[in-house]
Amino acid sequence: MFIVAISVLFTNNLARSLQEEEQKNMAIWADATRQLILADDDADIDFVSSIIEKNTTIPVYICDEEGKVLASRNVPEGKKGVGTHGPIELKIDEETTQYIYWDDSSLLTRLRYVPYAQLALIFIFIAVAVIAMLTGQRSEENRLWVGLSKETAHQLGTPISSLNAWQQLLADAYPADEYIPQMKRDIERLQMIADRFQKIGSEPDLQMADLIPVVQNAVSYMRARISSRIIIDDRSLEGVQRYISLNAPLMQWVIENLLKNAVDAISGEGHIKLQLHENEHEVMLDVTDSGKGIDNKTQRRIFEPGFTSKDRGWGLGLPLAKRIVEQYHGGKLLLKQSQPGVGTTFRIVLKKPENG
Repeated sequence: MFIVAISVLFTNNLARSLQEEEQKNMAIWADATRQLILADDDADIDFVSSIIEKNTTIPVYICDEEGKVLASRNVPEGKKGVGTHGPIELKIDEETTQYIYWDDSSLLTRLRYVPYAQLALIFIFIAVAVIAMLTGQRSEENRLWVGLSKETAHQLGTPISSLNAWQQLLADAYPADEYIPQMKRDIERLQMIADRFQKIGSEPDLQMADLIPVVQNAVSYMRARISSRIIIDDRSLEGVQRYISLNAPLMQWVIENLLKNAVDAISGEGHIKLQLHENEHEVMLDVTDSGKGIDNKTQRRIFEPGFTSKDRGWGLGLPLAKRIVEQYHGGKLLLKQSQPGVGTTFRIVLKKPENG
């Protein structure tokens, strides 16, 4: 920036010097014009003519006392008015006086724009640098997410395989035990979680599917694991079909995450309501709870990786859900509204297929 400031200062000084030089040249040109007008028929006018002819860049206007242009030189076609500099008085005789005005030469005009061009280039350079930095940072975050997801899936794989083997041994030894099927379902749940992490670390497979069963599966899973004092109301989804392009396991994970956050926000008794809205191009799913709400300061940070307002937790649930919705499904996950002591609404926005 210091070099640019020096360059701009140098350019401005150069322009000022060039303008002063042009003013001196115009004084000489005006004197040559006066001599040419007053010259006798037998006078040698070659020298003054050469002075006049050498001006090929400065627009010049010769005007009468009323400001009417009598003659001009180097003036662009269609240019109206007179020059911005002057006048230089041109005394023809006792009764006639003419005036010379002029504009900046084309060189000086271009030179005046150089500082602005330099500043524009600097701003462009800064913008490119910022974009490159943000892109690099985002790429680094992507690599971190992928690495974390793949490592989590890898670490879960071995104990899940062992648990599957132990569960099968127990099922063979105690075929009538009522707890072994429940153990199997929990192991399958762990396997599904590992598969979800594996999908986050790779390009997701999006397929045209009905969103409603995905939401209802997430609701059914949460209902079986929360207090009976918390009611999840998804009646508005009954009998509805909304086909969109999605990855069902990942989208179910997003909805489960939002439902879990809603449950955590409710102290004691409360309710969670799911509602579907749509317009011509989008399907919107609202998850509304009657919990404690989120204050304005926290609202600005809830999607930051690592930030959590809970006593425990990694602060990765909402950022991960936002990544799944926005980067993998091309939609939006946003905090629609929240009021402390009243409740919170999160909204998932997904695009409809082009054919409707």
